[in-house]
Amino acid sequence: METSWKHEDCLARVKHVLASYHRLIGEHLLPPHADLRRQARALFEAPFVVVAHGVQADPVLNYGNAAALRLWEMDWGGFTQTPSRFTAEAPNREERARLLAEVTAHGFIRNYSGVRISRTGVRFRIERATVWNVFDDTGERCGQAATFAEWTVL
Repeated sequence: METSWKHEDCLARVKHVLASYHRLIGEHLLPPHADLRRQARALFEAPFVVVAHGVQADPVLNYGNAAALRLWEMDWGGFTQTPSRFTAEAPNREERARLLAEVTAHGFIRNYSGVRISRTGVRFRIERATVWNVFDDTGERCGQAATFAEWTVL
């Protein structure tokens, strides 16, 4: 079983993803727990998808829970080296870029739907996704994250 969720940098990322979700959306993505390792494990094993990327000019994925890794058909190492734009097919990348710009400007969006593609070329439509900005402990934006529980293979 994948254990990357145990690494210190991943624990910090999970903390920021969960805290930012709560701050911006006013709900908890998971029931709160004082033990960050428990939170990280629960997020990694959650039955819904959670992904995140950084703030580089061409953002690279830096988190994907087990559901995301299965959906995109990648292991942790491959997933966290992938520019996030490659989660969408070339014709859909412009629409995806507009979505992320809107999230940057407004903090979050809900009910997003769009087509994505796995490493092996399987296309799937995500439904009712929430996408939000992720902030670090100093309040600086350090990425964006998304979660969804519904998708359909096309």
